[in-house]
Formats: sequence, C-alpha cells, structure tokens
Amino acid sequence: MHGAPQPAVVGLGSSAVNLDAVRAFTVAADSGQFQEAAAELSITQQAVSKRIAALERDLGVRLFDRTAKGVVLTVDGRAFLPHAHELLLALERAAASVRQRALRVDVVGHSLAPSGVLRAFHRAHPETELDVVTLPDLHTAIAGVRSGAVDASFRALPLPPRKLPAEVATARVLDEQLRLLTGPAHALAASGVVTLTELAEHPIWMPGIVAGTEWAAYYDELATAFGLTIDTSGPDFGIEPLLDAVAESPVLATLVGEGTRLAVPTAHDLRLIVLHGPTPVYPHSLLWRRGNPHPGLTALRDHLGSVRAAPGVWVPGWARR
Repeated sequence: MHGAPQPAVVGLGSSAVNLDAVRAFTVAADSGQFQEAAAELSITQQAVSKRIAALERDLGVRLFDRTAKGVVLTVDGRAFLPHAHELLLALERAAASVRQRALRVDVVGHSLAPSGVLRAFHRAHPETELDVVTLPDLHTAIAGVRSGAVDASFRALPLPPRKLPAEVATARVLDEQLRLLTGPAHALAASGVVTLTELAEHPIWMPGIVAGTEWAAYYDELATAFGLTIDTSGPDFGIEPLLDAVAESPVLATLVGEGTRLAVPTAHDLRLIVLHGPTPVYPHSLLWRRGNPHPGLTALRDHLGSVRAAPGVWVPGWARR
C-alpha cells in the first residue's frame, strides 16, 4: 500500500530543504505579502508563515523582515532569491521530462499587463495549460528561453536584436500606455489629461526601479527625453506602501501602466491621469526559442500578433530599432 504523499525535499549542504517552502518563499518575495502568497498558493496565511519559518530554520538565516505593511527581504533573502528561482525551475524541468507539460511563460509580475494578456489568451484557448513563472531579470529570462527552461517570456528589450542569442526570436506584442497616479491633494489631481511638459515640473517617485533592469533603462530614457525628475531613492516596500504614500502626499506622484492591477482602498481617492503630448508607452516583447515545437507557443504567438507604435506615442530609441 502507498502512504500519504511526502513533501518534496532537496539537499543543500547538510540541510534538507522542503521545496514547497522554497516556493512559498519566492511567491511571498515577489508579492511582499504573506496574504497574497497564500491566495496564489491556495493555502492559508498561517501555512505560508510556517513554511517560511521552517525554511529559515533549515538555512540558519532570516529571509524576511516583518513590517506593518508586509514583509521585505533581508540581505540573506535577496541573496537566496535567484537561487530559489533556479531551484524551482530545475524541479519544473525534471517534472516536464516525465509528463506532458504545460506551456511555461515568464512574466515580470503577476499584477502587470502581460499577466492580463495571458489570462485573455487562456480564456480564448482553455485547452492550453499554462505554467506562469516569474524570473528575476532579463538575462535570466533570455537564458531560460535559450535553454528551454521556459517556452516564452514577456520582456522589454533595451538591447539590439544582434546581441540576442541566434536561437532566440522576439516580437513586440504589447504597447502599454503609462498613467500618472496622484493623491487627491496633488496639484495635478484635478487634471484629466497632463502633458509631459507639464509633468516635468513635478517629481515622480518610483522606488521599485532596480538599476540595470529593462524598466530602469526605459524610465532613464523617458526622463532624459522630457526632462522628468524620477526619484528612485528609498527602500521598496512594495506597491501598497507606495500607494499609501502617494495618497497622503500633496507632492508625490508615480507612474503605472494602464494594464497594472491595483487594489486601491476607496478612502485613498487616488487619481489616474492620462498622459499625452506624446503618450509614453511601455513596449512589451515576447521572446521564444526558434524551433520550439510546443503547440501552445504557436497558439500564443498567433493570439498576440505584433504591434507597431501608433501615432502620438513615445517609445525609447531601442524599441524603434
């Protein structure tokens, strides 16, 4: 007779680490909230806390600092995160070798526009099973596509196509308009539309921008092109503390993509303002490996098609190549 299913474990040095705990750690790190991680994993918040506490005991380090707003990674947590992602990808590759696998697609974040595009694809093609993962950066995504660890990745590409591996193909599939987000006391709060020239007179706060990433390259060029002041200083505690700060401030504002899902408390009375003259758009591309035979990849590419910049919009120079 077979007993109850045993948790998957992997040896790290002298420790045996539970892979369910590693997965709980990566999801909590990406969301900044144990509650959101619990919802994504379909377990209780207490179960998430227990798994991460067990992982911290196994590793002998503290991975998170707890705050009133959620959790933030410690130095050890930041060091462990990319390896945790790699560990889970290795597990997925092993599982894929013995079963009919789902189409594995990388997105930057589960609340951002590409995730919405994937949800629409899944509604149109329910027969295609999806495995949605979040890789830490563009270089890891390119390596994942090249190796077959993922079938496709949604990314902006601030590098010329000739610098991509020859086996990696790309298509620009989504231009996402940016919006200005302010609190009710901000000088632009009553504006339905704001030009980039007007916006240059007001500071933009975006503490989530990480130097060297594709989104940092985008906002650097946007700021240079229109004389914007984009402040990336301060710790990134996640989207909820950012929304709290913007709601309470008469001077702080931030930029968000129109496809970003925001859970905003009604009391915040935040204002989402259209930008034009021109309208900045964030160019999302799909990356895949040439010759990948997965039928779901063909269906996804056909569903997405490709886009060209519409009149009256701005994209960085590297997106116009």
